[in-house]
Amino acid sequence: MKTITSWMRKNFGLLAGILLSINLPYALYAQAENPWIWQLQADQPESSHYYGITVANGVLGIVSAADPLSVKEIVLNGAYDQYGRGRVSNLLKTFSFANVDLTINGQQVTAQQISHFHQTLDMYRAVFTSSFDVGNQAHVTCSWRALRQLPYNMLVTVDIQAKQPITISAASVIEAPDMLRHVQQFYEDIASPRGPLHVLFSTASSPTGKLSVAAATCFLFDEARDQQPQVTHEMWDNNRHLMRFSKSLQSGETYTFSIAGATISSAQSADPANEAERLTIFEALQSRKELIDAHNKAWQQLWQSDIRIEGDDTTQRDIHSMLYHLYSFVREGSGYSLSPMGLSGLGYNGHVFWDADLWMYPVLLQLHPEIARSLIEYRIHRLPQAIANAYAHGYQGAMYPWESAASGEEETPVWALSGPFEHHITACVAIAIWQYFCVTHDTAWLRNEAYPVLKATADFWVSRVQKTTDGYHIRNVVAADEWAENVDDDAFTNGAAIENLRDAIRAAQIIGAEPDPHWQEVADHIVILHFPDGVIREHATYHGEQIKQADVNLLAYPLGLIRDTLQIKKDLGYYEPRIGAGPAMSYAMLGLLYERLGYPDKAYALFKRGYVPNELPPFGVLAETAGGTNPYFATGAGGILQCVLNGFGGLQITENGIMQLKTRLPARWKSLTITGVGMDKKNFTISNK
Repeated sequence: MKTITSWMRKNFGLLAGILLSINLPYALYAQAENPWIWQLQADQPESSHYYGITVANGVLGIVSAADPLSVKEIVLNGAYDQYGRGRVSNLLKTFSFANVDLTINGQQVTAQQISHFHQTLDMYRAVFTSSFDVGNQAHVTCSWRALRQLPYNMLVTVDIQAKQPITISAASVIEAPDMLRHVQQFYEDIASPRGPLHVLFSTASSPTGKLSVAAATCFLFDEARDQQPQVTHEMWDNNRHLMRFSKSLQSGETYTFSIAGATISSAQSADPANEAERLTIFEALQSRKELIDAHNKAWQQLWQSDIRIEGDDTTQRDIHSMLYHLYSFVREGSGYSLSPMGLSGLGYNGHVFWDADLWMYPVLLQLHPEIARSLIEYRIHRLPQAIANAYAHGYQGAMYPWESAASGEEETPVWALSGPFEHHITACVAIAIWQYFCVTHDTAWLRNEAYPVLKATADFWVSRVQKTTDGYHIRNVVAADEWAENVDDDAFTNGAAIENLRDAIRAAQIIGAEPDPHWQEVADHIVILHFPDGVIREHATYHGEQIKQADVNLLAYPLGLIRDTLQIKKDLGYYEPRIGAGPAMSYAMLGLLYERLGYPDKAYALFKRGYVPNELPPFGVLAETAGGTNPYFATGAGGILQCVLNGFGGLQITENGIMQLKTRLPARWKSLTITGVGMDKKNFTISNK
């Protein structure tokens, strides 16, 4: 055995590649690499220094807590109502229906009564596990899954290993968060071939009554139908109820049970109360093994598109965490986009910004185009509202809102100037749509779904510019550097408008439409301002002050508008020291550009600076800024991942598909392999060997 292990260590890359290529299960594959790179762990977690990790499936987001048997909150994607600050819509918390109440020998199990408390997120299988000892009585493990195959369902599984004869009492709890109104609580027993289904369920209204929300749970027992424990229902108060069973265990005996559950709102179903029950019953009449196997298979398929770094396990684990979160927060066919905080909470009200289109979407487009399509379908389906928004502001075409939710109308709080003035979002939407065509070459889709958006957004810019003797200007905007409010000729806004217009022209040519000649005229003459020394000027009144985040540098990437290496280097040298403690993605973009200029170690330092100071305990979840406390900042993860894919990895989205530029890796990396890229799932490798 020692000889085999030694051979595995020496031939790690070869063995890992063989196992990956034949698609063996993770349990086998993990033997060929360090399992640590797939796990995020916390020992003796305490609430005072705890920022939860999320298990999610693109619809449900279950956020962990420093508690052995409970979660912090559950977010339901697509369900918005007006409450909280700003008089605008906010994503809803749904019922807390994934919590377990456990007593052993009559004493309730709490964080104060346990020892050897350990929490682990298995990123490959997307399962969060809490394990602990209850004195000398029992060892308990509780795991949570947001089932990937069932968008509205979760599964909780509890294993109790008795160390001495004990009597347990376990309960499934449903509790309504404070913002839900008119809570009603129900319980019923339903006959089934596998024994009675004990169904606990609750319904409520959203804060204004706009939506109905429901959740249900059901025990899954392993015993034969005539040997299953008796279940009783307990009403605790108007917002909380539970169902409970008891069981006596002998020393050395292990007892396992699960809780199936679903939640849904009237945003997704005309009858959420009954549908939550139906979906729970559908889950409960499958075996635990069937449910977990289907969930694992779905995640295994997601991980066929992966980023693999040889020689730097710490960075490898960090990258897996970022990919895991992006994969968790979206799903194919949902028609939902991404909030800056994904499904990790209610940050930014759960609204959709340019973060989705410019920062997170390109990662998904390159690794999972089928998932990325949901993000642009979200925009395409809301084109009528964007047209109405342009009309209301006196413009032609389509003007996408800076903050968007369910309706597609502007959702920015009125005190934020970004709502009426941060117009580069419109170009970001159009560029994302064009990139989807570049990767898929779906001409029918381009003609029928994409071109109306590209045309309308191009028309917007033609109506938005102002012509003078020196060209076309875009005045009175909030810049990508959001500290620059109501300025003229912001570099990124003008550059993005140029790219939007060019993409519309090219799309028209491909489908045989006649592009508006004004598109070319405006694209060719929108001004990009410069200082006397040739550095691109951020905006007309910019004089070198500190900036919130990258703006000018984005002209080189992702826009690709500036390609001259001397210009790119000059702009980097000027703006790098002027970037303040803003969002995480700025340093990632600088690192990407330095990599493309041939400075891999400088790029690596900026890449690390972009996220390491933002990590929060105990799982290293990302805050928006260094020292921030608002994880998980999925936008930052998107920027960092682009630094790896499109910087170190050299990938480039072109009209001919995804190509690879020649790059050099940081000295500490032996190799970088990107698997499952694009529609044909290509693999790309760069090596330092």
